[in-house]
Amino acid sequence: MDLGSELERRHANIRTAMGEHGLDALIVSGSEYSGFEGAVTYMSGFQIVHRYAYVVLPADGDAYVVFPTEARYVGEHAMTPLEQIFHARPGELIADHVRGGGWKRIGVYGLDYIMTVRDYQALAGLDLVSFDVEFDLARAVKSEAELVSVRDSVRINQRGFEIWHEAYAPGKTAAEVMAVAEEYFIAEGCGRLTMNMVLTGTDTYARPEFKIARSEEVLGGFVLPSLEVAGPGMHWVEVSRAVCGPDTTPSDETKRMMEAYLEYYDAAKTSMRAGATCHDVHTAVSKGFSDRGYHLGHVTGHSIGMTMIEFPKVGEGSEVELQENMVFSMHPHAIAADGEGCLYMQDTWLVTPEGGVPLADLVMEIWVGG
Repeated sequence: MDLGSELERRHANIRTAMGEHGLDALIVSGSEYSGFEGAVTYMSGFQIVHRYAYVVLPADGDAYVVFPTEARYVGEHAMTPLEQIFHARPGELIADHVRGGGWKRIGVYGLDYIMTVRDYQALAGLDLVSFDVEFDLARAVKSEAELVSVRDSVRINQRGFEIWHEAYAPGKTAAEVMAVAEEYFIAEGCGRLTMNMVLTGTDTYARPEFKIARSEEVLGGFVLPSLEVAGPGMHWVEVSRAVCGPDTTPSDETKRMMEAYLEYYDAAKTSMRAGATCHDVHTAVSKGFSDRGYHLGHVTGHSIGMTMIEFPKVGEGSEVELQENMVFSMHPHAIAADGEGCLYMQDTWLVTPEGGVPLADLVMEIWVGG
């Protein structure tokens, strides 16, 4: 990928959105502390290894990256072609640039969750506009170069699930099974961009709670691995299936949830087409679950990119229209009425004019392992 050309494309997309909202400049916040480093990577090519940073994109002029002084050696700074500025208090420097440039209306990606308090205080008195949704919508359609990265992440994630499945057996600990998959993810260049968990319960069903894979968690006959990784191109994806032991018979409730999952998978192929709304997709893919009386405990789906969860979300009332080459993570979290049993599996989908295309080719079923 020609990073320079790709950054020009991304900045042009963002500037179009800025123009629609009358912004003179945009501050894009990223922080390794909160897991929101992806926006800075998207805008600059730089991966935050520690601390935080901002990309400043003027409506007219060159973009640049601002780091706190202590972050000079906590990343590979040659990764970005943008100008890099180090300052003890980045907000003060940005505020000086705002006033010196005569900028009036400033958008901020990360105003609510990412920007540090001290930098927000330094920007006091300026006309700041939260720009999270608008920024995510501007980056939701992936370029061909980005889709190459997405597909590579899917390849890694799919093989990681297969390795998890091969390593699994009832009686093993969650940590020792996950460690085998994590070793593969690291070897393939994911670095620390993985967030892998398990949902465990009894020998016939899993409970809804997500858990870190710990050594004290002994796996039973039914488990739901939740696997989310970003490959070397730093695009996140999610791919997983339910797994049971060779002597396990899933509960009747789990089997009914599986029926709904098959209906969701078919519905996504037709409903996730360019021009449909996120509400349309949610209604179509959730019908099998709601008809059976199941709650959906986690968001049905969401755009995914260099930040794990981006707008738009697939849910009731979301009227955002899908566009070709949007990428979504879909993972209906079906929960029984008594809150005891659940089913949760993940896929990464590509939006096309004809419908949704699952980027992994795992069979949609409960896999038998061990």
